[in-house]
Amino acid sequence: MLGKKDYQEKLFLSFVLSQRVPENNFYRRLKKLLDLQFVRDMARPYYGTEGQKSIDPTVFFRLMLIGYLENIISDRQLIEHVSMRLDLLFFIDYDIDDPLPWHSTISRTRNMLPDAIFEETFERVLALCVKSGLVAGHTQAVDSAYIKANASLDSLEKKIPAEALHMHIKRIQEENTEKDEPRRKAGKDKSTQDQKTLQASAKQLKDLDTHQQWFKDREGGQLGSQDHRARYLSNKTHYSPVDPDARVAVKPGKPRQMYYMSSMSVDIFHHVITHIRAIHADRKDSLNLIDLARQTQARLKRHQLHMDTLLADTGFSNGENYKYMEDNNIRGYIPVHGQYEGTRDGFTYEPRDDRWRCSQGKYATFKKIKYQKNQPEKHYRTTRVDCRDCPLASQCIGRSHEKQLRITLYKAEYDRALARSQTRKARYYKTLRQSTVEPVFGTLINFLGMRKINTRGIENANKVMLMAAIAYNLKKVLKYLGSIKRNIAVQSTALKTGINSCIMNYFNLFSTICRFLMQNQKKRYWLLIAKI
Repeated sequence: MLGKKDYQEKLFLSFVLSQRVPENNFYRRLKKLLDLQFVRDMARPYYGTEGQKSIDPTVFFRLMLIGYLENIISDRQLIEHVSMRLDLLFFIDYDIDDPLPWHSTISRTRNMLPDAIFEETFERVLALCVKSGLVAGHTQAVDSAYIKANASLDSLEKKIPAEALHMHIKRIQEENTEKDEPRRKAGKDKSTQDQKTLQASAKQLKDLDTHQQWFKDREGGQLGSQDHRARYLSNKTHYSPVDPDARVAVKPGKPRQMYYMSSMSVDIFHHVITHIRAIHADRKDSLNLIDLARQTQARLKRHQLHMDTLLADTGFSNGENYKYMEDNNIRGYIPVHGQYEGTRDGFTYEPRDDRWRCSQGKYATFKKIKYQKNQPEKHYRTTRVDCRDCPLASQCIGRSHEKQLRITLYKAEYDRALARSQTRKARYYKTLRQSTVEPVFGTLINFLGMRKINTRGIENANKVMLMAAIAYNLKKVLKYLGSIKRNIAVQSTALKTGINSCIMNYFNLFSTICRFLMQNQKKRYWLLIAKI
């Protein structure tokens, strides 16, 4: 007959939460693996001795982990999600009738606890990966990516110049709108005096003014410039009062947004994250490589591992980076940037005398070192006498009196890196890097809650990235240990099957022998009876 389910609320008289969570559940296995008791000792100095009890720091970290493992970036949504899952309640040591923390408690605790506790948690999880054999250490692939900040371009305000404001506005017009006020005024300005003070040089402001004029006059305009609200915004002239550490940046083919930059190192053995850090989005990748390599080396050294090979893309190409890696015995496979010119047409370099010889046999000798866009360059120059009667003077120097060459100070390092990038091994490492670090960034951004920074400030942004990396590495460890356990179970089953098969074979052989002896024994009895 047709059945009908009648549901009625009742009081649970006997309910054990641990019995409702299967043994192979992910969070049950994670709870056995992860020990967070050290967090209480590190967080103790940041709490008082009287008053209302706070949320347990270990519970806070478990809730944070759940958010990134479940790809939830909203604290309010996280609490709602945990309340509906028995395995999550078991993971954070809460029973079904225990009231969960208020969502604002997570935000306040995140802001209160220092970055060092998150770093120590990442270190301990990395130690689990090293102990499990997931990290080789010798070859690291590095990359960086923009992560959306929790700030809007509409709230940007204009930086205050050191001179009088009306004089500055009169001297430089760098807005394409008539008003300097933001479209959406921030309720509270969190910036410091240095962050809101204009620090750009006169040349930088002049370049911005030229770019702004081009932005307005160009036919067709930039992407989105047909909108009457379109503005050209720069970090040199504007700041965000909501999140002063966020920076204006642009991705190819996308509009300008407020971003942080995530800089990361990944081990090529099992794609474990060995280092991650939040930095300002207005810095070039090439300016961050030395710090990234130094911090990664130090972290691996604490786990008795040594890095000797570094893989990166062209954005990290820099003469200073090449020199640093050579000085620290690191083989760097970084393609040389396309703007690098190792030679000059019509000139031959003589390294012994550090000079350039032209096709007419004249020399451009070294004069001085000068910085161009914070990069050191060696300046070489011929003499007026050498170029005065040269038949190629009109083509070579034009209306100048002598030939001047500007060559990077790190020419030798560039040439060695260029030769190394053209080898067969470099092509293999390029493919290896693309299949290592880029998928890791895709996983963090799309599946582990790093698509947007839900906090404000670069220190909190760094906490977000560390927690996403911790969640990623923990999934790696549990998956690896689970595969080992399954392999052991399969091998054990095969061994038991083999032993049982051998026992049965021996038993069958013994039965056959006994049967044969019994049959022969019967024949002997019949022969004795016949003789009698």
